[in-house]
Amino acid sequence: MYTPQMANAFKSVAHFCPNGFILDVVDNEHFITLRASEPNFMRLTGEDKIRAAEYMIRAKKALEDNGAIVLLVREGGV
Repeated sequence: MYTPQMANAFKSVAHFCPNGFILDVVDNEHFITLRASEPNFMRLTGEDKIRAAEYMIRAKKALEDNGAIVLLVREGGV
């Protein structure tokens, strides 16, 4: 399901990602999951949290524009 076109689209929005934030792409055969680590997100400053949220939305849209069904989830937490 995760095609080379989708990979290129995901990479094309990488410059929006704040330093220290990681968004994992999980290929679930019929859909893609974008997984963010909650502890990683919580360590960001206020401005970087906004940038991270915008990055997640841009990454989701980039994949959807290339035919993917995308689920955005968070992992971890206390």
